[in-house]
Amino acid sequence: MNGAQDMGGVHGFGPVQPEPNEPPFHAEWEKKALALVLAMGPAGGWNIDMSRSARENVPPGDYLSRSYYQIWIAGLERLMAERGLVLPEEIDAGRALYPPKPVPRTLAAADVDKVLRRGGPTERETKTNARFAMGDRVRAKNIHPTAHTRLPRYVRGHAGIVEAVRGCHVFPDTNATGAGEDPQWLYTVRFEGTELWGAESDPTVKVSVDAWEPYLDPA
Repeated sequence: MNGAQDMGGVHGFGPVQPEPNEPPFHAEWEKKALALVLAMGPAGGWNIDMSRSARENVPPGDYLSRSYYQIWIAGLERLMAERGLVLPEEIDAGRALYPPKPVPRTLAAADVDKVLRRGGPTERETKTNARFAMGDRVRAKNIHPTAHTRLPRYVRGHAGIVEAVRGCHVFPDTNATGAGEDPQWLYTVRFEGTELWGAESDPTVKVSVDAWEPYLDPA
């Protein structure tokens, strides 16, 4: 979707200023926010693309005024509310007001390290052949879906070169809506800065984007 999170190349936000030796957390509550999001995944039954979609659906004004983990909490509240795991008055109160709703499974403290180490691999076997190969010139489709997508807005309609074929992976656009994994071939596509932002762009700038096959056409 064309949400506030998709701000690559947008004017007015200033340069990206990395923080040297940035710590994983800037406050104690951020640790709790991460723990809550991880713990509620198994309990709520949603996947990573649903989580990303929930965070992207935070209203633009709220999204741009909140910190990273504040956005995570807002996304979690949305996911839980959609499934009846929490009610608006409980969010306002900051505590449970009613008996908890049964959940399919929970993440035990003793299993956290094992689960994090295992991760959530997205690569899938396929009997289809990749449509594109390294060196092919492709064009990102000019799409504007109202649901989740991983195709950055600033590359849509622009041409680039396939620099790697990454295998077949879960397609986030369908996985985020509960329509299934629908595995698709994934490519790394390199775009020239001048292609994306015109002749005034730094001619040395190149941007590489991982793009699923449904996002691409031959150029």
